[in-house]
Amino acid sequence: MNAHLEPQRQQMISQQIRCWSVLDENVLQAMMDVPRELFVPPQYRELAFADTCIPLGNGQHTFAPKVEGRLLQAAALQPADEALLIGVGNGYLAACMARLTKQVRCIEAQAGLAEQARKNLLAAVVNNASVEVGDASVLNPGNTYDAIVIGGSLPVYDSRFERMLKPGGRLIMITGEPPAMQVNRIVRLSVNQWRREVLFETSDVPPLLGATKPQAFVF
Repeated sequence: MNAHLEPQRQQMISQQIRCWSVLDENVLQAMMDVPRELFVPPQYRELAFADTCIPLGNGQHTFAPKVEGRLLQAAALQPADEALLIGVGNGYLAACMARLTKQVRCIEAQAGLAEQARKNLLAAVVNNASVEVGDASVLNPGNTYDAIVIGGSLPVYDSRFERMLKPGGRLIMITGEPPAMQVNRIVRLSVNQWRREVLFETSDVPPLLGATKPQAFVF
C-alpha cells in the first residue's frame, strides 16, 4: 500500500463514506485496508479515491466508494460467512468482502473483466476470493450462502437469488431501470419466509448480463 496515498484514502473514508451513513467500523477498516488504487485501470488511477464511478470498459463501471460502503454494511458480513458476489467488476468489492468473511465466490459473465479482477486480487494479496466466468442465471440453486451481493442491476425483481440464501442469510440486490432504481436487502428468516426492505435509491447501475428484462407493453 502506498504511504503517500494515505491522506486521500483517509479523506475518502471520512468525507464520502462516513457522510453517507456507513458507520460499521469493520466495513470502514476493510475499505481502509484494501488498496483501492490497485483495482483502478491505470488511465484512471488519479480518480481511485474520487466520489465517482470509474469506467471499466464494455459498458461497465465501478460503484462510487460511498455506494460500495453502503452495500457492504447492508450485507452485515461476518467472519465465518461464505459469500457470493455476482458481477465482480474490478474486484475491489470482492476484496473488501473477503476481508470481512471466510470465503467469497465471484461469478462474472465477461471473461475479460474476470481475468482483470483475478490479477487485481492477486496484486492485493487476497487469497480467499475466487473468480469464475459464468452465467449467474444458471447457478445451482442447491448451493446456499450466508450473504449474496449482486454487483449489477436487475430490471425486474428475481426471486431465484433469495432462494440461494441460508436461513439468516442476506441478499443485496439493485432493481429497476434508470432513473428509478433501488437497493434492496432481503433476509431469509426461515425455509419459506423472507423479509424484504428498500434501503436507498440509486441510478445508472449497468444491468447484470442475462438479467430478466421487463415485459414490453403491447397496444
